[in-house]
Amino acid sequence: MTEPVTEPSPPNASLWEDFIDIFTSPSAVFRRRVNSGFGVQLLVLTVLFAIIVIGTKSLVMPAIDADIARQGAKMMQSHPEITAEQLQKQQSMGETFGPIFVVILIPIMAMLTGFVLWLVGKIFDSKQTPSTAMMVATYAFFPKLLAALAGALIAFLSSPERLNSMSRLTVGLGALLDPDKASPVLLALLTRVDVFTIWVTVLLAIGLHVTGKVPKAQAYAAAAIVWLIGALPGVLPALRG
Repeated sequence: MTEPVTEPSPPNASLWEDFIDIFTSPSAVFRRRVNSGFGVQLLVLTVLFAIIVIGTKSLVMPAIDADIARQGAKMMQSHPEITAEQLQKQQSMGETFGPIFVVILIPIMAMLTGFVLWLVGKIFDSKQTPSTAMMVATYAFFPKLLAALAGALIAFLSSPERLNSMSRLTVGLGALLDPDKASPVLLALLTRVDVFTIWVTVLLAIGLHVTGKVPKAQAYAAAAIVWLIGALPGVLPALRG
């Protein structure tokens, strides 16, 4: 009589090893953390992101100001009752609270991405739980830390004239377009064709494959759908504009 074959237990590792391995051995991270939850990981992600955002604020602020000014000009065209003084107050508030808003937004985006991954995964018979999907999304967001650092470096190396949008601080096709001339819809889509956004998407696919027991091809298809859904917050306002 043969004994049933059991899967070997995943090796133990500290959370700090996870934060390195997610860049080099993501499958191993997802395998050993499949039932671990995501709270501590999300807190670490948020704290690290806050340090980077606050530390690089002076470098990226010109690009943020340019985006706010562009949006303000469009608002004045569609709503003539808005005064320049009101727009100036809006820009001042953006400079003050913008970095705080970005830091708060990161954990919310990670959890929403996990929830969407869980829902999309159901189409492909994923075995993920919502908690596991959010764990996958949290780890998948760690390349965004590198994206923030890369954006700050680009800002440091760029001429003031080029810092006319946050899209200029991405490492992808969106950075090649002039936001003052390009179609807003095209810009919103191409900004998603970015090295770090694609990296996040690949990690979502790997996580779905490992923790949801979804075949690789279907896991990547599901991650592509999540990528498309992630483009909607940028594309829909552009369509209305």
